[in-house]
Amino acid sequence: MKTYTHYFTAVLLAFFVFLAGCSSTEKEKSTGEYIDDAVITTKVKAAFVEDDDLKAGEIQVETFKGVVQLSGFVANPAHVSKATKVAREVNGVQSVKNDIRVK
Repeated sequence: MKTYTHYFTAVLLAFFVFLAGCSSTEKEKSTGEYIDDAVITTKVKAAFVEDDDLKAGEIQVETFKGVVQLSGFVANPAHVSKATKVAREVNGVQSVKNDIRVK
């Protein structure tokens, strides 16, 4: 009976160590958050490609825990606010930080 208790304790301990390894911190993402952010980034970039006014190659997109950061250089000042608007409309985006500059 003691053998089963030791095995059960070892399996339970391994399970909790595994769960602790998958959790996120304030500065680091969990595995699930990393995948979610990658999907959001892809959706925002796709929305830029679909928009006729914006040049998707000029705008870089990074996502951290649902917060999208836009950067790059555009030729038209109107594109700065339009990029923010397009990014906010993407499902999963919590907020947008716009660091886009006009050339």
